[in-house]
Amino acid sequence: MSERKYFIDWLRVIAIWILIMYHIVGMFQEIASRFYFIQSPQLLKVLLVPISIFNVFRIPLLFFVSGMGIYFSLQRRTWKQLLGERIKRILIPFIFGFFFIVPIQFFFYQKYYLQELNYTPGWGHLWFLANIFLYVLIFIPLLYYFKHHPYNKFIVFFRNLIGKYPVAIYLLVLPYILHALTIPSSLFYWMFFDPRVGALLGAFAFLLGFIFISFGEVVWKSISKLKYYALAIAFILFFVRLFVFGLEGPHLLTAIESINWIIASFGFGYTFLNKKSKPLTYLNGASYPVYIVHMAFQFLGAYIIFPLNLTPWFNLVFLIVFTFAGCYLTYEIIRRISFLRPLFGMKVMKK
Repeated sequence: MSERKYFIDWLRVIAIWILIMYHIVGMFQEIASRFYFIQSPQLLKVLLVPISIFNVFRIPLLFFVSGMGIYFSLQRRTWKQLLGERIKRILIPFIFGFFFIVPIQFFFYQKYYLQELNYTPGWGHLWFLANIFLYVLIFIPLLYYFKHHPYNKFIVFFRNLIGKYPVAIYLLVLPYILHALTIPSSLFYWMFFDPRVGALLGAFAFLLGFIFISFGEVVWKSISKLKYYALAIAFILFFVRLFVFGLEGPHLLTAIESINWIIASFGFGYTFLNKKSKPLTYLNGASYPVYIVHMAFQFLGAYIIFPLNLTPWFNLVFLIVFTFAGCYLTYEIIRRISFLRPLFGMKVMKK
């Protein structure tokens, strides 16, 4: 069984922080109301450029990491045990969130805009959990085959090729890049919540994450060698997207930019973050609960602060502090109450 990669846990934590910050900053953009976000009365358009760096790879990175997590889970379980574990860790929190967490954000949205109050269940931001569970169901036979045939021809071929020529990693991610050609021009590349964008892309990222781990140490050493090149390519393509296309460039170029951000993230993560620590253990354990509840606190914070007519920068800082504090305080409560833990993707405490 492969040794645990602590940098992957760090990347999960960081990706969720980026996701939360992205959602908060999104409330200060003109497009907020289009996606049923409470929109700040005073916008901060200057933040559109920096968040546009992250909006093309934040969700795919989480899909990669999720595929890697499935690999580690499968090493200790049969396919039936894996499915049972995923039902507990993903499906149950999704169903609970669908009926009891997502309606909270819609409640504050309706209150803020003086709409008729209705109970509004839905998957909201939890669509990500639904996708992951679907990928597990679909790919279990393939994942189980990889477990019992770790030296199959596919793995051996690409492991040797990538070990000798690190740049060959780009051959492996071609499906991820070419998927961009299937996205309708009417949609933004970063609209991963739309099945026409995120469903197949998420599947590619999920499988690639599983395959990367299956290669063993060779893939991380190779990616580490590429990290500066990948980062340079990502920045160049971002500036092209910014200055030539006004942040919404051709999907194919954006996909190439996206995968280079991801490769750079893994390269730098492997080099600098592959260490066990108590903060990591705590933050990694909090990842699921924080992800599940963050929108509820974000909308509550906006409902409280936006009507006060304060400066937009104060609104932003308040909303960030309020959301993160609410999420982690809630986690402190949840992790101490046995019957709540499974509802938020946590294991039941052993007596």
